[in-house]
Amino acid sequence: MCGIFAVAGRPDAAELTQLGLFALQHRGQESAGIVTAGKEAELHAHIGMGLVSEVFAMGEAAALEGRVAIGHVRYATTGASQLKNAQPLVFKTGHGPLAIAHNGNLTNALQVKKKLEARGAIFQSSTDSEVIVHLLARQEGPVEDALIASLRQVSGAYSLLLLTPDKLIAARDPYGFRPLILGRLGATHVFASETSGLNLVGAETVRELEPGEMVIVEGSKLRSLKPFEPVSQQARCVFEQVYFARPDSVIFGRGVQAARRDLGRALAREMRGVKADIVVPVPDSGVSAALGFSEESGIPFEMGLVRSHYVSRTFIKPTQELREKAAMLKLAPVPEALRGKRVLLVDDSIVRGTTSKRICRNLREAGAREIHMGVTSPPIVSPCYYGIDTPRGSELIANVKSPEEIRKFLGVDSLQHLSLAGMLRAVGKGDESGWCTACFTRRYPTPIPDYQVAEAVK
Repeated sequence: MCGIFAVAGRPDAAELTQLGLFALQHRGQESAGIVTAGKEAELHAHIGMGLVSEVFAMGEAAALEGRVAIGHVRYATTGASQLKNAQPLVFKTGHGPLAIAHNGNLTNALQVKKKLEARGAIFQSSTDSEVIVHLLARQEGPVEDALIASLRQVSGAYSLLLLTPDKLIAARDPYGFRPLILGRLGATHVFASETSGLNLVGAETVRELEPGEMVIVEGSKLRSLKPFEPVSQQARCVFEQVYFARPDSVIFGRGVQAARRDLGRALAREMRGVKADIVVPVPDSGVSAALGFSEESGIPFEMGLVRSHYVSRTFIKPTQELREKAAMLKLAPVPEALRGKRVLLVDDSIVRGTTSKRICRNLREAGAREIHMGVTSPPIVSPCYYGIDTPRGSELIANVKSPEEIRKFLGVDSLQHLSLAGMLRAVGKGDESGWCTACFTRRYPTPIPDYQVAEAVK
């Protein structure tokens, strides 16, 4: 999962983009970068490893000349966590200099890359995003036509930004896997993965780009194209609402906090027989759901876990060892709230199970008498090939253990996941079709030729 942001039409475009990236930091914490279009047909870039605050600690954004900028925060789903894979990627091509920032995963990138290498292409990174640029470099005509021709040759998930010295292009795949929002700040056009990024810079949300839409900004003018063959069924990632997006964002036409609250209410209805004294969320993403659970069940809400905001999100750490170490620092139990209590613990998902196990053990040690765990999504049984870091089925606890084995592994008195139907009703609010649920159902919306072997490694 990554975050992308762009500003077109202000002298402080890079500084506004830096602010936007701060609001999208939860989507990627390995690297950050900004590229601007300056005078004399030049692009200016500052890209580095680490958080936005670390990469731009010395005022580097203010030094980037140009009225148009694109930015990216990354966590690795294809390609190693190295500087060469940090985005935006910058290239010199027959179309002139260009930069690309991509959120999503291409499911045929390896196949396309092999064909390109056989024709002499030399790749500078190991990320799938570079495939798009090599395809584009072989096309003739205006850069937007070249990009259209290139995107027609790839499959999978992409919400992306392309910058040239005179154009900013935003595009979203026909399935609409990942969000991409268009905003306005006076006469300035702004794009962001989530509305939280627009809010921080004071931009007004205009609309989401439609699946399969391309928007081209040239000077002060904006035009929209629908150049891709429509698909029979959209496939918006339901995990964006369940976990990834910030609660203050509106994506896929729905407020994230409201959706998570409804997920908690749905879980409470499905767990109606469970007896507990307090409802405790796993912060931060479980808070809204736990509030909904408490409202529906009448069981008091209690912040029995305190999150350190100086530790980044454990799920998107690049290695399991780092995830576990971060989990030890991230959440601390509150003994006074837990001692002698029957705890209903609410979390959004269980992926590998190691973090949940440690949390439950800490609750026991803090004096919880019973722990009943409720999860606001179904068991994750299959890898995601569209931008979430679950490349191996063997890493997914629900794929290798039965529900009872998972309960024992976690050390809880009971465990219940929200049903698939319950999740879609809660998130969809009357629009229960058009979601990607492959990680719960093993039903993939697109072919996945790069991953035909279940244990394939990106």
